[in-house]
Amino acid sequence: MQISTRGRYGLRAMVDMALHATDGPMALRVIAERQAISESYLEQVFTNLRKAGLVRASRGAQGGYELGRPPHEMKVGEILRSLEGPIIPVQCVGDNSSGSYCERERYCVTRSFWEDLRDKINDFLDSVTLQDLTDRARTMVPEEPMYFI
Repeated sequence: MQISTRGRYGLRAMVDMALHATDGPMALRVIAERQAISESYLEQVFTNLRKAGLVRASRGAQGGYELGRPPHEMKVGEILRSLEGPIIPVQCVGDNSSGSYCERERYCVTRSFWEDLRDKINDFLDSVTLQDLTDRARTMVPEEPMYFI
């Protein structure tokens, strides 16, 4: 299991938006520049985030994107799942509607291990909020540049 570029960039963009939430709606161009991500790629990412209700778009000269809810109400798990789909270590413990059914399911020795791993990963992702990542980011990067003479 590996989180794709879509998931990594999407989470970075969401943290960026949370860090600058008081600035009002943000153009994707601004987020793309701050995060060194292609604007056209971010457009694709934000389509998924908007459909999931994690961001909302406004049009016009002062338009752009805003967070759909306060950062403390957004779980990292829901952000990643909106971009990646189900977070699973192996296909056989995914949603059977997606064709991941395994004929060994009833007698597979390792299935319960994979289910436990899936649950622990998702529990962890759902225990971390966007606010937690924003707080962590603020301790890593000063908000104002420091000038030394």
